[in-house]
Parts: sequence; structure tokens; C-alpha cells
Amino acid sequence: MRLRALLDTDALGLRLLGGEDELDRTVRGVMTTDLRDPSRYLSGGELVLTGLAWRRNAADSEPFVQILVGAGVTAVAAGEAELGHVPEDLVEACARHRLPLFAVSESVAFATITEHVVRQVSGERAGDLAAVVDRHRRMMTSGPAGGGPDVVLDLLGSDLDLGAWVLSPTGRLVASPRVGGPALPADVCARLAAEHLAATRSGRRAPHRVTVGTTTYSLFPVRGTGRTAAAARDVRDVRDVRETVLSEWLLAVEADAGDWAEERLDLLHGVTQLIAVERDRRESARTVRRRLAQEVLELVQAGAAPAEIAARLRVAAPVLLPGLGAAPHWQVVVARVEWDGADDADGADGEDTAGGPVAQALLEEILVGPPAAGSEHADRIAVAHTGGEAVALVPLPAVSSEHDGSESGVVADALLEAVRAPLTAGLNDDGRLTLGVSAAVHSAEGLRGALEEARHARRVAAARPGRVCAAGHQELASHVLLLPFVPDDVRRAFTARLLDPLRDYDRRHRAELIPTLEAFLDCDGSWTRCATRLHLHVNTLRYRVGRIEQLTSRDLSRLEDKLDFFLALRMS
Repeated sequence: MRLRALLDTDALGLRLLGGEDELDRTVRGVMTTDLRDPSRYLSGGELVLTGLAWRRNAADSEPFVQILVGAGVTAVAAGEAELGHVPEDLVEACARHRLPLFAVSESVAFATITEHVVRQVSGERAGDLAAVVDRHRRMMTSGPAGGGPDVVLDLLGSDLDLGAWVLSPTGRLVASPRVGGPALPADVCARLAAEHLAATRSGRRAPHRVTVGTTTYSLFPVRGTGRTAAAARDVRDVRDVRETVLSEWLLAVEADAGDWAEERLDLLHGVTQLIAVERDRRESARTVRRRLAQEVLELVQAGAAPAEIAARLRVAAPVLLPGLGAAPHWQVVVARVEWDGADDADGADGEDTAGGPVAQALLEEILVGPPAAGSEHADRIAVAHTGGEAVALVPLPAVSSEHDGSESGVVADALLEAVRAPLTAGLNDDGRLTLGVSAAVHSAEGLRGALEEARHARRVAAARPGRVCAAGHQELASHVLLLPFVPDDVRRAFTARLLDPLRDYDRRHRAELIPTLEAFLDCDGSWTRCATRLHLHVNTLRYRVGRIEQLTSRDLSRLEDKLDFFLALRMS
């Protein structure tokens, strides 16, 4: 009940002495005390009734009020029977700490107030519990089969005044309220997904509370009923837990659940179970597409005739892009998830097969929404897995021109930008996700080449630093194609020979020779442009470049030496 309701009850005879702005506070219980320190008997939310026997002089009021505020008391009601009035020092102390203060007439017994508060609070709790039971019933009959998770989110908004959204581990908005629900910006979705993944990886108990700007969200995991749910319950298998984090949805609620009653928390957990049913349904719906992708992939890897592959693609096309008149073009995207300390082999025939399914599920989530082509058919992409990698067949509407169509398809940079923040949090410091994207191909004959192109691009991405990396087919025409295939010991020796003298000099003198070298090469050796970029005088730049040449015995006016430095920086 609210304090305002107490003040409006004439039979209680309460007079407000301070705290008019706080009358919407909730009273969860009542306690009568004359102890100087009653904190051990307080749990928060109480209306404290006191006869002031604890007060010996004016100095006692401040510490008494501080104790009540620290215990989370809602308000104080002081009786006038002992002193005939409420002391001004108590009024001032309550005002300083924004603690509402009432005066209780000597004609009103504390027992009357206690009985009234207990009766009101108990009635409200009974009503809340009945409402919870009714909401459970309504949600079970309304969703998800009765309209999907959106219906459940609508009920949360209409019945509990809670804004709620369902997000994927990549930060994709899976479901949102259909009526009256505020939009959730993409950057907020990504932030919430990242916070949820990081909190889950750290072992913190849900719900996780996150503040974005001035808004607090509570995040509840949505766990399926299959293998990933079992893995989440069995925390002893570290690898399963890591993979579960990358595959579960989450329910984001615009509220701070830290002080929620158990009944309301139970209701939200029930909501996540309803949403989990929908997640499992969508997972089952992908079975046909996965099987088609697996069949095509096996034919391509076995070197089957193009006519046989084309026949299988004709079967797949209506399933993946229904209503499409012409045969589509195809792109191939390859993904691999690797964990530190795991014995993962690289390539399609890798020995480790455990990472394939999680890479498959993760690649499906990544490609569901933008930047995948054809957003209206985005959940039609077929993903197979072989060895430790996942392979996606992305259908693209056929184009009349002869260009590769990549502008309307999956672009590696856009793909990376969309998922880097949340997935980096989920991978923490012991996992990596690498992605490779092929150009579009126009026939079955080109599919094998597209697969190899995507795998090569993924290896280029794997050679880069970072937990989430992607590379596209455009980069394979560059020198970077060669870098991933240089043995590690050769790479280390090459970069150490060229760059270690500069790094050592920078550490001793803070000379910034490495940044200067990078900028000089990026400006194609232009002294003026480089000096402008670094905000240096040209003479200072010439001095630094001269020092680089002296320390390395190289000449930056020679193309060969420029190329060596460029490759060393790319491999470092």
C-alpha cells in the first residue's frame, strides 16, 4: 500500500509533518519500536511506529533517523502521548534524510495502525498472487503457439506495464511488443546482448541488471529444452557452457528486478520458458534447410558433377527463396569457432567436430537479419557443418548484369560490424570466431570455387588479431592472401628482424617510430601528407624516418624495403 492511502484514512488520525513529495512510497509492513537501534529487526519497506522512549535529548534524533534510512524504512510515525508533541529535532532530521514523518494522535493506538496496515498489505499480496496465477494461465493459452512471443510481450506490457524484448546472442531483435511498445535501438540491443554474454560467462546469477544511459534493464536467459539447456545446467563441462552462451536468446525487461518479489520473478521465468518453446520450434523449422545445405556441401566436397549439384540446388531454391522466379545466385559464408586449449585442426577436414554445431547455430543467427541479403527471406539461409566449421549457402536474387552481385549480398565488413561487440563479450578471452565470405556465383559450376574462396578468406581473417574477425573475397586478390600460409616461426623471425629494433627504441625514448612508419607507408611515402597527418614539421618527420633507416639498415626510398616493412607490420 502507499503512504498516501494511510494519510487519507481518517480513522488513523495521522498528520503529515514532512515528506510530502514521498507519499507514493510503498509500505510492505509495520513495526513498533522504542529501541535506539532497531536495525536488526528491519528488512526494508516498513512503517516504523515509535513512542519516542529512545529519545533522551535532541542529539538522539539524527543517529536514529540515519539507522532507519540505512535499513530502508519507508516512513516514521511518532506518537504524541509521551511528550505531547513531536520534537522539532526529529522533524528536521527526517527532512534532511527525506524520510516521511507522521504524528500519531494520543487518541489513536499503535495497534489500530498496525492492524490496518497488515490487513491492507496482506490483501494486496493475495491479489498479486492471484493475478500472477491468472497471467500464467493467459500466457500459456496465448503464446507462443497462439501468436508467438510477441503476444507474451504484449501481455507483459498491458498487465504489468513492462517493456520487454527478445534478443539473440548477436544482438538481433527477435521479438518486440506489437502494441504500444517503444522501439529498442540497434546499439542498445548490441549492448544488452554483450552485457548478457559477459555476465553469463562470468557465472553471475540471472537476472543480470544493466544500465544504458538512464534506463535500467533486467536480462533473463531463454534456454531451450535440448542439448544446450542440458549444457547450461551442467556447469562442470566448461566447453558446453561456453557454447551455450553463444546459442541462447535473452529476454530484456525495462525494469530493475533487484527488489522484485519472488512471485514476479517466477512469472518472468515462466515467460522465458514460453519463449524457449518458440525458439525450439524455430530450431526445428531449420532442420530441412540444414539437410539441404548438408547434401549440397557433401556433393561439392566429393567433386560431384555440376549437373548433379545443379539438380540439388533446384530443389533447395524454392525452400530457401519461395516465389523466386529465376534461379538465384549463391554466396558461401564459412565460420569457425575455436577455443583456447582445444585441439582444433584447421580446414574443412578438421579433427575437432564439436565446434561445428555451435558455429552452425551462430552463423544462422548472424545471417538472419541485416546485413544478409533479402531481409524478408533472411531466415531461409541454409547452414551445414563439416568438421569444425559451418558453411552457409546464401541465396541471392538473380541479377541481369555480369558483376558478382556482392553489393546486394553479404559483405564481410558489414557482417563483422553487426556482431563484433556482443560476440567478443561472449567469446571472452578464450574463444575466437572467424568468418570468410565468397563472391556470388551464378551456377553450380562456381560453387566449389566459392567454397574454397570463402575458406581462404576465413584463413585470412584468422591471421588477424581479435576475437571476432571476418574477411571477404575482395581481399583475396591482394598480398594478404599469402600471409596466413607463411609458417608462424618464419613470420615471427621476419617481423622481429625488422620491427624489434624500432620497438626497443620506442620503449627507451618514446619516439613513436612504429606509428611514424605506419603513417609514412599509408601515405605512400608522401612527406607532406604524412607530416600533416601526424601534426609534425616535415624536418621532424625526416629525422624519424632517418632514425628508422639507421636502426634497420633499410632505405625507405626503395620499393623493396617499403614492401618488407609493410608486410612486417601486417604480420605483427
